[in-house]
Amino acid sequence: MKRSFLLIFLISLVGIIYIGRLFQLQIIRGSNQNPTQGSTVKFEYDYPARGYIYDRNEKLLVANQLSYDVMVIPKEVEPLDTLEFCNLLKITKDDFKKRFKKAEKYARWLPSKFLKQLAKEDFAYLQEKLPKYKGFYIQKRIIRNYPIKSAANIVGFIAEVNEQKARTNNYYEQGELIGKLGVEKQYENTLRGIKGKKLFKRNNLNKITGSFKNGKYDTLAVAGHDLTLTIDTELQQYGEQLMKGKRGGIVAIEPKTGEILALITAPTYDPNLLVGRKRSPNSVKLFNDTINMPTFDRGLQATYAPGSPFKIINGLIGLQEGVIDENFGVYCHHGYRYGNRKSAFMGCHCRIIGRPIRLKTAISKSCNSYFATTYRKIIDKYETPSIGANKWSEHAKSFGLGNYLGYDLPTGQKGRIPSGKYYDNWYKKNWRTTYTISNAIGQGEVLSTPMQLANMTAAIANKGFFYTPHIVKKIDHKLISDSTYTTKRNTTIDPKHFPVAIEGMHEVFKTGTAKWFQIKNIDICGKTGTVENFARIDGEKVQLPDHSIFIAFAPKDDPKIAMAIFVENGGYGATIAAPITSLMIEKYLTGKTKRKHIEERMINLSLQNEYDKLIQKKDTLETGTK
Repeated sequence: MKRSFLLIFLISLVGIIYIGRLFQLQIIRGSNQNPTQGSTVKFEYDYPARGYIYDRNEKLLVANQLSYDVMVIPKEVEPLDTLEFCNLLKITKDDFKKRFKKAEKYARWLPSKFLKQLAKEDFAYLQEKLPKYKGFYIQKRIIRNYPIKSAANIVGFIAEVNEQKARTNNYYEQGELIGKLGVEKQYENTLRGIKGKKLFKRNNLNKITGSFKNGKYDTLAVAGHDLTLTIDTELQQYGEQLMKGKRGGIVAIEPKTGEILALITAPTYDPNLLVGRKRSPNSVKLFNDTINMPTFDRGLQATYAPGSPFKIINGLIGLQEGVIDENFGVYCHHGYRYGNRKSAFMGCHCRIIGRPIRLKTAISKSCNSYFATTYRKIIDKYETPSIGANKWSEHAKSFGLGNYLGYDLPTGQKGRIPSGKYYDNWYKKNWRTTYTISNAIGQGEVLSTPMQLANMTAAIANKGFFYTPHIVKKIDHKLISDSTYTTKRNTTIDPKHFPVAIEGMHEVFKTGTAKWFQIKNIDICGKTGTVENFARIDGEKVQLPDHSIFIAFAPKDDPKIAMAIFVENGGYGATIAAPITSLMIEKYLTGKTKRKHIEERMINLSLQNEYDKLIQKKDTLETGTK
């Protein structure tokens, strides 16, 4: 009797547990559970049209085109004539096995890409034949098309989502497309739109039996938003043409708004190379090119010593700190001596002997002695060099130097404006101003990107303020209102100090180092720069050909464009950088260029032989051969 009672009790207890568990799953949890997440439901996605991208004048930069992918659900595939199927897809049997195995490894019950981006002529024929092969179907997707083969570094490209990204982001599935680099990456959420989806019921044999809940949970695709960039396509293409055969970067900004008019890196590439079935082999070639680095945006990522253009900042800081004024004069004796050692001498090529040099002339003639003297006065004004360097650094950084500017592009470098702390760490707090004297002429430990130098130029043009540079002007043809890009950012320099510096920059084109590149009826303010270039090769410091640098803005009294250009190993700033800058300013302000002899010379000028020599020199030093 006891045994019988115990058996009944156990059976009843198990029954109660099962009933309780079913109640929990179906009644309590079931009310909160999404019914579409069950294994009896199949999803099919409808991919939206990605937003178009236009330039500031509404010229189409990036468009869409249809792509057709062959998809596979391995679990649904039935025995088939493999050879016939391979002939249909124009692939080999071994290729078929690899692709199918990869799909199985991903998930037997989920769709994955079997063959991507069919040619249009193959799609129509395949669409008729594919239904006889169970488990395979065609998925339409949107891929990009670049009508204007330019600005690859700006627009970026789209590529497939990898497994890791798919696991960490619920929106994407492996094999879908996502923005990579440039605007495509930075504005991915804006451009991509929202996927539509259709849900279907499955039976216990995994067959589709109809729409799930009569389409209650189906959604329509929502197209992505269009973007209008700040870029002027004609200026961008013209700059790229002028930089052929050269390495470097050009940045042009509208001072009144911070809008980026051109962002050029050289060498560059046709963005269509990273579209379609040839994307993979082309990307390997482009990204693995460690010599020319066409995917490295030199306008945002390359850091260089700013050279003589930085002298303007030292002059302005000197005025603000009250250690100099417009009438302060320095005598130059072919250079500046700052110690007793023979090496403690900074040469100068201003060629002004026997009379005092004042700020305006010091800028136009690029006098090293003047700015070395000014720099020392700035640092030595304070109790210690460290305190003085901190104050100097604070002023320089207020121009956007030495830090990320906050522009709406996903790549960049900080550059460097050293502080007193930097030198305290380096010299163990035992240093003098003369240890850092090269900062006076934009060399030493100072580094900047072309973007930062262009922004600095815009701040000078505006007499003491700038707007954060940005690349997007409108979203769905409505002006952006993000305060990041519409807030005026003031420098630490009082506006009253800028006119003398601007006059000095204007004099550069009138009587100074860029006088050969004046433009009739356009007052340009600029500054040439020639920067010494060293590299450490196999432990040895080697001097390489100088970099050519130029900054400018125009017109003088109503600035509409501010520019900075670096040409690697281009020599004197007046040789390459200055003429290219003047041509681009003329092109932007007048819509044409009249000085065809200068234009042809710059377009046809190639530094490739110089770059080849550098490679040979590097190889020689590394191998120890001659």
